[in-house]
Amino acid sequence: MERLCPECGEKIIGRSDKKFCSDACRNSFNNALNKDSKNLVRNINNRLRKNYRILESLNSKDKTKVRKETLLKQGFNFVYFTSEYVTKTGSVYKYVYDQGYLPLDNDWFLLVKKDS
Repeated sequence: MERLCPECGEKIIGRSDKKFCSDACRNSFNNALNKDSKNLVRNINNRLRKNYRILESLNSKDKTKVRKETLLKQGFNFVYFTSEYVTKTGSVYKYVYDQGYLPLDNDWFLLVKKDS
């Protein structure tokens, strides 16, 4: 039985478990498969990455206080975060992966890093 490359349709020559005719076809196929299918997903992922980089750069000691204005000047967008953690006392930490923030009084924020 002749096997054909799922990317280009060429005949596959070689091992019986080989799936693609070349590395280029394998890479092209997998890149297309893993590409964000919609702009919405890509844009949200980019936004999360930017927020993460901002929190990480400001929180070098794993626990830091910063002003809201500092976050906003760097382009932080409070709409995008990956999870929330509510303490027993009701404080709500928002996280972008392992970098978190807690709103404090007078437009201050406590930046924290989750233990891995």
